[in-house]
Amino acid sequence: MINSSALLADLKGQLRVLQADLKQGAEDSSSAWGTRLKEEHAEALRRERTGLSWVDWRDNEVDQAAVAWIIATTFLRFCEDNDLLAGAKIDGLPTAVGWIAGPGDRVQRAEENLTAYFRDNPTHNRRHWLQQGFAVLAAQPAGAALVDPKHNPVWKAEINPEVATALITFWRRTNDDGILIHDFTDPNLQTRFLGDLYQDLSEHAKKTYALLQTPVFVEEFILDQTLTPAVAEFGLDGLKLIDPACGSGHFLLGAFERLNQAWLEAAPGLDAKERVRRAMASIYGVDINPFAVAIARFRLTVAGLNAAGEHSLVGVPVLGFHLAIGDSLLGEWGGVPAALDLFEEDDEKQTYLYDTEDLTDYLGILQPGQYHVVVGNPPYINVADPLLSDLYRSVYDTAYREYALSAPFSELLFRLAIRGHQGQGAGYVGQITSNSFMKREFGKKLIEEFFGGSNPTNPVDLTRVVDTSGAHIPGHGTPTVILIGRRRRPVSPTVPVVLRVRGEPGLPRDAAKGLAWTEIAENFNKPGYEGRYVSVMAFDRERLGTSPWTLSGGVPFEHLESTSTRRLVSVAATFGYTGQTNADSAFIASAGDFARAQVEERLLRDYVVGEDVRNFGIGVGSAAIFPYLDGALVAIDKHPSLYRWLWRLRASTWARRTFSKRTYKAERRTWWEWHQVALNRVGGLSITSAFVATHNHFALDRKGRIFNRSAPTIWLAEGAPLDQHLELLGLLNSSTACFWLKQVCHNKGNGGIGGGIGDEDWEPRYEFTGTKLAQFPLPTILPRARGRVLDSLANELGATAPSQVVADWGESCNRELAQLLTDAEATSSRLQRRLIFEQEELDWEVYRMYGLVDSDLTYSGQSIEEIALGQRAFEIALARRVAVGEEETAWFDRHRSVPTTEIPSEWPEDYADLVQRRLNLIETDRHMELLERPEFKRRWALALWGDQLTSALRDAILARLELPALWQDAGGPINRSAAELADELRKDALVKELAAALTGSREPELTALIERLASDEAVPFLAAHRYKPSGVEKFRSWQAVWELQRREDAGEKVDVHVPPKYAQADFRKTTYWKARGKLDVPKERFISYPGVAREGDSTPVLGWAGWSHRDQALALAREIPGQQALGADDEALVPLVAGLVELEPWLAQWHSEIEPQFGASPASVISGVVDQYLARMEKTRDQVTAWTPPVATRGRRPSR
Repeated sequence: MINSSALLADLKGQLRVLQADLKQGAEDSSSAWGTRLKEEHAEALRRERTGLSWVDWRDNEVDQAAVAWIIATTFLRFCEDNDLLAGAKIDGLPTAVGWIAGPGDRVQRAEENLTAYFRDNPTHNRRHWLQQGFAVLAAQPAGAALVDPKHNPVWKAEINPEVATALITFWRRTNDDGILIHDFTDPNLQTRFLGDLYQDLSEHAKKTYALLQTPVFVEEFILDQTLTPAVAEFGLDGLKLIDPACGSGHFLLGAFERLNQAWLEAAPGLDAKERVRRAMASIYGVDINPFAVAIARFRLTVAGLNAAGEHSLVGVPVLGFHLAIGDSLLGEWGGVPAALDLFEEDDEKQTYLYDTEDLTDYLGILQPGQYHVVVGNPPYINVADPLLSDLYRSVYDTAYREYALSAPFSELLFRLAIRGHQGQGAGYVGQITSNSFMKREFGKKLIEEFFGGSNPTNPVDLTRVVDTSGAHIPGHGTPTVILIGRRRRPVSPTVPVVLRVRGEPGLPRDAAKGLAWTEIAENFNKPGYEGRYVSVMAFDRERLGTSPWTLSGGVPFEHLESTSTRRLVSVAATFGYTGQTNADSAFIASAGDFARAQVEERLLRDYVVGEDVRNFGIGVGSAAIFPYLDGALVAIDKHPSLYRWLWRLRASTWARRTFSKRTYKAERRTWWEWHQVALNRVGGLSITSAFVATHNHFALDRKGRIFNRSAPTIWLAEGAPLDQHLELLGLLNSSTACFWLKQVCHNKGNGGIGGGIGDEDWEPRYEFTGTKLAQFPLPTILPRARGRVLDSLANELGATAPSQVVADWGESCNRELAQLLTDAEATSSRLQRRLIFEQEELDWEVYRMYGLVDSDLTYSGQSIEEIALGQRAFEIALARRVAVGEEETAWFDRHRSVPTTEIPSEWPEDYADLVQRRLNLIETDRHMELLERPEFKRRWALALWGDQLTSALRDAILARLELPALWQDAGGPINRSAAELADELRKDALVKELAAALTGSREPELTALIERLASDEAVPFLAAHRYKPSGVEKFRSWQAVWELQRREDAGEKVDVHVPPKYAQADFRKTTYWKARGKLDVPKERFISYPGVAREGDSTPVLGWAGWSHRDQALALAREIPGQQALGADDEALVPLVAGLVELEPWLAQWHSEIEPQFGASPASVISGVVDQYLARMEKTRDQVTAWTPPVATRGRRPSR
């Protein structure tokens, strides 16, 4: 039997080899497949099936083809090892069986067959031999769809003979005992391993299609609620079940097993083959991922053989299941515009189908209203292709705002089901899906206009809602919900709903027996049930037709809702944010990055994102290009540094899409403006927050910063006093506010596809939106005094941050740095303990304000004003539960606190008595026990002082390294080695003291320190050094775009395409990716020159990234003679000359004016230097540009 995990790990290596080979083939103009791909992409663009660039689209096709070769050979090996093709014929004639390997003497037999094949086909190679094996599999009626000659890429995407040979060799590998490493022999013909390949073989596919297997226990639960009653109501004859996002076929396999058993019980005398055929005839599925459907077909085929008692594919007729490859969301045409009709007679009106898609072979499979059962686990992701996203939006009413695919798929699932009416039962629908629609803005239409049951063309009767976000469901990183319903008008005024109480405590050994899931499975049908993990209620249907859905919270939530007479919206003027760029990589950087590029300071603003807002404070974040002065957009040509920064990104910023879904360029909008901006929100007091966080974080801004959408902000009425801001600040930071917000806001989780569930309820992240915040219920009295104290303490704490202390010291140098830092650390620790104390008092004060407690449980004495983490009442209660084994938690370890089971003896008596009263209430009041839990209490997850200090000292030293004088001498711009820089800085007293504080040594080794710090902040001067081959390819696309932009600036009419975005995998080092990002914006401090040396000095040679293109070129041109003097030959100089060639277009663009010191322009001077070296080397610019580092050299691609 196969070892699934070992197989997966090994096949990933083979996949990389195939991807590299096929990528070359896709770009090979002599390759029929490569030519066809370019034709497909061009036609898909023209017919608006995709908006992806050629590179991004091609990479998906390459990945599909590579996986297809892996999967097809896996099928063949499985058939070989289990004798599934014994006696096979092709074209009616017997054929030799055995192509790759197998136990016993099958490798030898396969080699003998290959020798005979080559004798008959002397011009063929091992790729043809593998295709011969596929052809035999496809020649069997039951195997035809597994490697479909019309659509499977293995027939057109030709791999090199050497790669085919390597693939065969891989499958033949043996261990030390001569046993095949990957042996598929299995008397039970189990194919579960194919599900693992489906989900995890290709990272590209996993990300693109959100691949995820449905656990068996979830599949069984949903089929119990859908297929089982459907069989009882409609019978077996003619029953039809579909999964329109079938993946590797888990639902379909489960359905087949049930239907096969049902036929056995209904007609025990039926021939096994006929029984299987009838069961398979009910099975329908569609998926956009070709290899997913291939795997599903294979698994169903093998399941059919098993059920029929067959031991070979030979002679087995077509089994009768119906699985198609295509986009379910576009292929369905009921009520869809004609432009999306797959089967229009006018070709131009048809949905454009790719060669790998076969929907036209299954006419009518997506016809609405025909299925008795519709099930699915649809993808939860957002659509990356903006054009495709707009297509879905035009077809599905539920594709609203920034929708996830779960919305239109929910609509599709019901649309496919039989519509119930008088005399006709309605189809059953069941799905497990992301619960993101429940509380996010995009779910409003899905809930109110669709699940509300009022849609006249597609009625929905939700019959069961099960919140599974607290259960551990393997692979489902995203919190989920199970929805069961029928396509008919609602028939009951109430709906049974399973509500989450708390999450699974830890990771269960068997997810199917997890505590939360067990409570769901045993009690989902018992309204009134109240358990530890879930409760069950009968919701009024109207409640499920109102957004958002709140499926947790219980009595405390209802109390807050019912006792408050006003909402936050009644006292706030505006909720929202300053604006959004829709091109953050272009507009957002650090203040240092912009200073390095000399971008005009008055066009920059402090820029706040949600991650900057923590614990009543706003951290030092990024800066943003804010091209507005005096309330108006500036003319960019009046600001040359800003113009240069953004010009290189113009194609991307001009390609942003407006609200009408057209590009900025098409709408005649400028390419340097923000996507949307509220200029009236700049300046004055405001309360900002963290959009995504595990807990609520609000802070008061006094500096007129600008906020993006990840930092939702509240503006009160103009002229609102500071005290009004402070009382709201305190309230919104309370644990009560956290509790309420978590009931109405979306739980994003903390990992997996789009987020995941943590082991504990305090770990998942939530989306705290302004829309939800506006409805926050307010008490009559607000905690003004406590808000003032906490705000003041947070500001004091910020002043003790190492970055601030070091910066202040650098300006004054009036004390020894080491002592200053020691004092600041002590002050910081004291302030943190004070904040913890005041926050705890705030929480209990707010409980009283809302009437959640009957008496005042705040401290009014003067004997204590600070406590440590781990000493709050809820933490003492938690520590006690842990101590007796009632609960397990990582709370104390994660927050670096000590579990405290007893009230500290050093506390004053009055405070100890108060905390005891709080503990008594937590232990005896179920509702207070729910509120006083880690998921609602402030974490105080502050960065360690030592980590903050290291970062501050590092940044201060790097700032000294960027002093322009270091990078200039009498001859102009100059590169320096790390050792040379150390020599220059030894006389810098500030650097010496900073280095001593960083290293702990009074005499730090500056050379090693500078080498370590600067190397992490440097990016190579040459593309071939910066990028892997995939990145170089993208860089060439960008260069082509820049050339088109220059022609456009010169008045020529050209079509400027959008260049592809970079990924981390395109860069040779992670540090390069961090500095550049997906738009390759230079944000590094230094330039590195790999291969450049100094005599007797092995430290890296660096340049300053603050140089203009002119200075970069002059420094590089000065470097070449120096390298020649050290004995560098022409081959060693090629990359340096290539670096000058890369700079030439920029020099011609920005530095074409004559400079007196040269008597010519820098552009002409450098071009002359390039010409000189090229003549000496007898090379062209194209030849030096094609240079690659020796370690990355590849052999020439053999002929196909």
